[in-house]
Amino acid sequence: MRAQAQAQASVAGRRGICLAVGMGSVAPIPRKPELPAQLERGEIAALGHDAGLSEIELVGISLVDQRAKGVCLDTVRLVGVDLSGSHLEHLRILHAALNDCDLANLNARGAQLKSVTIEGSRLTGIDLSEGVLTDVVLRGCRVDLASFGFCRLERVTFEDCVLVQSDFLEAALDSVRFHGCNLMRADVRGARLKRCELRRCDLTELQGVESLRGAALEWGDIVEMAGVWAAALGIGVLDSE
Repeated sequence: MRAQAQAQASVAGRRGICLAVGMGSVAPIPRKPELPAQLERGEIAALGHDAGLSEIELVGISLVDQRAKGVCLDTVRLVGVDLSGSHLEHLRILHAALNDCDLANLNARGAQLKSVTIEGSRLTGIDLSEGVLTDVVLRGCRVDLASFGFCRLERVTFEDCVLVQSDFLEAALDSVRFHGCNLMRADVRGARLKRCELRRCDLTELQGVESLRGAALEWGDIVEMAGVWAAALGIGVLDSE
């Protein structure tokens, strides 16, 4: 068993993957949004080009299938807001908290999210490609079939999220944490990772596993995924004599 463990560790090491044994977090946690305890409740029927909403709370509002560029949401709280199917290129969300929102199939290419928490929300099929995410936390969210291609993510945490078949193609991830996430059939080909960590994640059929160089995993996950590392190196498995 000891020899087998050493062999598995060697495979992980050759892939540039760190073992998070006896280590704390290798990634700094995101900074929290700066929000006042109370925000004025607002109403809005539509979003226009370069629209700006600041220091406001929106609750239970439907903004489905909006078409606008350059929208900026600054110091806001969104609860139960529906933005599904909208096209909001170059969207900016700064110092915000989103709870129980629907962002499914939102096209927000080139978006900028800074100091944002998103909890219990649906982001299935969201397109954030070519965007910049800084100090962002997604907790208990569906983020499946999402695109983070060519994004820059810094101090971002995905906690208890479903990321099935989401892609991080050619993305730059710095201090990104995946905790308790389902990353089945996710695609990280060409991604560049630095100070990232994965804990208790399902990486079944992960594409581009060699791009996990620069990530840290717990020892139990390293051992459990021995077959994945072997496949990435083209190593066959022999039956026991």
